[in-house]
Amino acid sequence: MKSNITLKLDRDRLREIRIVAAEEGTSISALLAARLEQIVRERKTYDRARKRALARLHEGLEIGWRRPRSRDELHKR
Repeated sequence: MKSNITLKLDRDRLREIRIVAAEEGTSISALLAARLEQIVRERKTYDRARKRALARLHEGLEIGWRRPRSRDELHKR
């Protein structure tokens, strides 16, 4: 189910938006709806990627590093 919203814009800005919509062969409503949907999709994608990255950080990576047993071993040449 779709719902309507009211949007207040400056007259000059509205004229520019009408031109953009006309150039793209669509209405202002469709133009705004598509852009808002894109914002939501990008946000969801970012949130999923962030959660995956944080999970990987929490798990940690096995890089084979072991703490040196002594100071001499650390500075071995």
